[in-house]
Amino acid sequence: MTKQIFVGNVPVGGGAAVSIQSMCNTKTSDVPATVEQIHRLEEAGCEIVRVAVPDMAAAKAIGAIKSRIRIPLVADIHFDYKLALECAGQGVDKIRINPGNIGGEDRVKLVADACRERKIPIRIGVNGGSLEKELRVKYGGAAAEALAESALGHAALLEKFDFDDICISVKCSSVPVTIAAYRLLSQRCPYPLHLGVTEAGTPSMGMIKSAMGIGGLLCLGIGDTLRVTLTADPVEEVYAAKKILRAAGLRKDGPDLIACPTCGRTNIDLIPMAEEVERRLAGYTLPITVAVMGCAVNGPGEAAAADVGIAGGKGEGLVFRKGQIIRKVPQEQLVDALMAEIEKIASV
Repeated sequence: MTKQIFVGNVPVGGGAAVSIQSMCNTKTSDVPATVEQIHRLEEAGCEIVRVAVPDMAAAKAIGAIKSRIRIPLVADIHFDYKLALECAGQGVDKIRINPGNIGGEDRVKLVADACRERKIPIRIGVNGGSLEKELRVKYGGAAAEALAESALGHAALLEKFDFDDICISVKCSSVPVTIAAYRLLSQRCPYPLHLGVTEAGTPSMGMIKSAMGIGGLLCLGIGDTLRVTLTADPVEEVYAAKKILRAAGLRKDGPDLIACPTCGRTNIDLIPMAEEVERRLAGYTLPITVAVMGCAVNGPGEAAAADVGIAGGKGEGLVFRKGQIIRKVPQEQLVDALMAEIEKIASV
């Protein structure tokens, strides 16, 4: 089990639930726009939010932003230790930094001291694209061993100044390298791990890469918090993260829809039916499994574990609960009948 830290009031590591993070794409110095986006992220289910701090104007906006949001706020800082000190003074909940790129050890000590005094954790964020030159040469590129060594070296630098309120990430755009790097870290250090596949791309491919990388690690028991990086509205990252956690069996905060892929036995137009059920389930937080099946073969028998479901036939279909058939209804009434059963479960 990893060491537990607190980002604001959110526990990370130490057996706490895996938390969902995202990052604003607004200019941080534009407080109203940033706050508005954070509110949308909060509503979607984001639990920790990060903002870029490229200059002092952004750093000085941290206090105003934090006073108008509910979830913990993380400052993303590179190169300038003064920005980290300002954000600490503004009351930020966590700082993301690479201790090796903010100057000499005297500057690292200043940041570590400021964060220790205010109980602000630091995330060491190593990316394949910004790996130290000497490690690239040593390992022939952004190898998993290079990412892990970089992270551990940065952690040792903070530990030198009596700071261990640390979280680590080792992100890469390569899924296999990312998985290997996190596996190495999980064996070599006690710190909580922030999972992600960086520069994953647009939702169509980025979701697949993230599901493989993040989901694969979660299924191995590795990871304490995560961000799905997508070239999209940040809210989409939150929705994707929730889906990954549900698929990994780590979240039960909404319906789990299972549906058969259809085949030549299917006598019902199942694809639009499944899409309609998915759309109508969007507002539910009920932790149930809902099945939309195409025929008797993939019907109540194969979907017996589902809390409620429907199975298509020729012009009609079955409604069932826990594998037990409740009734037959005409095809055009199947979705309404399914939703009626879900409402009955929700009202209990």
